[in-house]
Amino acid sequence: MGTSVQVTPLCGVYNENPLSYLVSIDGFNFLIDCGWNDLFDTSLLEPLSRVASSIDAVLLSHPDTLHLGALPYAMKQLGLSAPVYATEPVHRLGLLTMYDQFLSRKQVSDFDLFTLDDIDSAFQNVIRLTYSQNYHLSGKGEGIVIAPHVAGHMLGGSIWRITKDGEDVIYAVDYNHRKERHLNGTVLQSFVRPAVLITDAYHALYTNQTARQQRDKEFLDTISKHLEVGGNVLLPVDTAGRVLELLLILEQHWSQRGFSFPIYFLTYVSSSTIDYVKSFLEWMSDSISKSFETSRDNAFLLRHVTLLINKTDLDNAPPGPKVVLASMASLEAGFAREIFVEWANDPRNLVLFTETGQFGTLARMLQSAPPPKFVKVTMSKRVPLAGEELIAYEEEQNRLKREEALRASLVKEEETKASHGSDDNSSEPMVIDTKTTHDVVGSHGPAYKDILIDGFVPPSSSVAPMFPFYDNTSEWDDFGEIINPDDYVIKDEDMDRGAMHNGGDVDGRLDEATASLMLDTRPSKVISNELIVTVSCSLVKMDYEGRSDGRSIKSMIAHVSPLKLVLVHAIAEATEHLKQHCLNNICPHVYAPQIEETVDVTSDLCAYKVQLSEKLMSNVIFKKLGDSEVAWVDSEVGKTESDMRSLLPMSGAASPHKPVLVGDLKIADFKQFLSSKGVQVEFAGGGALRCGEYVTLRKVGPTGQKGGASGPQQILIEGPLCEDYYKIRDYLYSQFYLL
Repeated sequence: MGTSVQVTPLCGVYNENPLSYLVSIDGFNFLIDCGWNDLFDTSLLEPLSRVASSIDAVLLSHPDTLHLGALPYAMKQLGLSAPVYATEPVHRLGLLTMYDQFLSRKQVSDFDLFTLDDIDSAFQNVIRLTYSQNYHLSGKGEGIVIAPHVAGHMLGGSIWRITKDGEDVIYAVDYNHRKERHLNGTVLQSFVRPAVLITDAYHALYTNQTARQQRDKEFLDTISKHLEVGGNVLLPVDTAGRVLELLLILEQHWSQRGFSFPIYFLTYVSSSTIDYVKSFLEWMSDSISKSFETSRDNAFLLRHVTLLINKTDLDNAPPGPKVVLASMASLEAGFAREIFVEWANDPRNLVLFTETGQFGTLARMLQSAPPPKFVKVTMSKRVPLAGEELIAYEEEQNRLKREEALRASLVKEEETKASHGSDDNSSEPMVIDTKTTHDVVGSHGPAYKDILIDGFVPPSSSVAPMFPFYDNTSEWDDFGEIINPDDYVIKDEDMDRGAMHNGGDVDGRLDEATASLMLDTRPSKVISNELIVTVSCSLVKMDYEGRSDGRSIKSMIAHVSPLKLVLVHAIAEATEHLKQHCLNNICPHVYAPQIEETVDVTSDLCAYKVQLSEKLMSNVIFKKLGDSEVAWVDSEVGKTESDMRSLLPMSGAASPHKPVLVGDLKIADFKQFLSSKGVQVEFAGGGALRCGEYVTLRKVGPTGQKGGASGPQQILIEGPLCEDYYKIRDYLYSQFYLL
């Protein structure tokens, strides 16, 4: 049988809920994504809580809350302890996203689902992989190889490829085939015929007809129109995901137009985010990487954008029209919610949404058609305690400290008795006999109580306050007391924790203001009041989500042509639509499981492990093909002495085989190659290539259909037998490896 594969959705099927899926490969349990939403609804995580302790590895695909938001909570509360794998940007930007979420909540509520320390420990031991890096699992996962590949939706965002015994399981959600300013398009189409493809139907019913230039023009014109009449523009954004594309669009447009309107990027971690992003250029689009290589021009040296990490700086900014990108995109918390409430009443202002608001959030309500004229909003604020409340708080804290000290002293005394009781009595001449029962303290008792130092409790029989005495016996050599070097080594986790709370995450990159906010332990309380907000400002929604649309999704799944397909993460209508399309046109095995419904997508193919016998290998001629070596083998299957299947040389003479050309020819690349050799070359109709005066090349499928989609492709070379024909045929052969 093939590799055993089971898929069980834990969250995010038949709706827009966050993504979290259990994928078991031969009994090894992967948790792929560990998302939560901006409502932080713990009931969503119940299915995860039932399997968390059995997870062997966690794979993260994108750095936003929907893909990794539940990680700190699951590790703290649900017993998740598996190693986590992600790209460097997903790790770093995911960490900052969770900081921003926590700080946004803490300012408006007594948020207690996780702490900054929980976030740190969840992200502390993430194993970071680069794109296309094959990582071989060991132990229980022996034989499984994982690798992240470009998804194109967010910086560092990944499609995960899991391989065992030559069979691929591909997890591809939220991918984008279009190239953007800061990201290359996905590489999903480079996978052909995987055993299983797990993908989302999120945009299956959505068709994006607008070209990028046209969409950008509408976006910038809408913003300019409101600024020019004296209005402010608010873009509710995520912390470190799609906002990067928006920043680049605004930065480039402001540079070209010479606008003087200020742009502010306001999150609790905005400056740290951009600091990291500046160092992630190799993860970005080819144009950004090349621009840096040639002119050392870093696209994220933002000259027109001011980074802010608190609302006071925005309030103190010069008056006049401005553009503010602020988190959270859902308007459930964060600076964007505050600014919306302040700006909503002015008809000159604009709130520009660039993504569909999460279900049940304020952003989603404002995106409804027609938009509401009034919305009820609960506004909360954390304020320092003062007056009687502060005095009462301090008294309570002092009482708790005294109780803690008393508890500690009792524990210490018990330990002292246990470790020194019998030995000390036999070896020390000046020990008071605690067995005596007569009262020696007499009337002095209360006086001595006053001078006792907190932490020591005298024996009832002591005449005066007594302090424990330990004989500290040290080992000595000729040079003095023997030192144990381990006592002076700082543990790694202490280093990390120190770096974090000295105002920096693991690399000390968090700016001082953010750090001081994190370390602010002043006593405070949350006050809330309900407001009815009049929505007079303009509300506009434009698609900058960076996901492929329905038509592209269908064409890419057809290109990948998986043996089995599992659909997740979409409303029921979109899921059923894509399921029927794929069943009719692409693949007979399409599954759309419900929450906690396990589907078995084990391959029907049979795979066998065989050894290559030394006798056979001694006569094989290898040829280099890229990073690999290939060879033609004529052999028969036999068994070794240990009963293992083995490939042995043919017992009779092997019949000659037709030559095989290995490689993949891209017509456009071959055209460039021929041009470099001085051959006149141009595209003819139907994707054919006219080479020189007489020769034509075209790719045909196995049945002679042009551009056939399945089976091995053939290349047809047509023309009279002349010098050009043989020359071009030789050039063509040079692009392949002949076996």
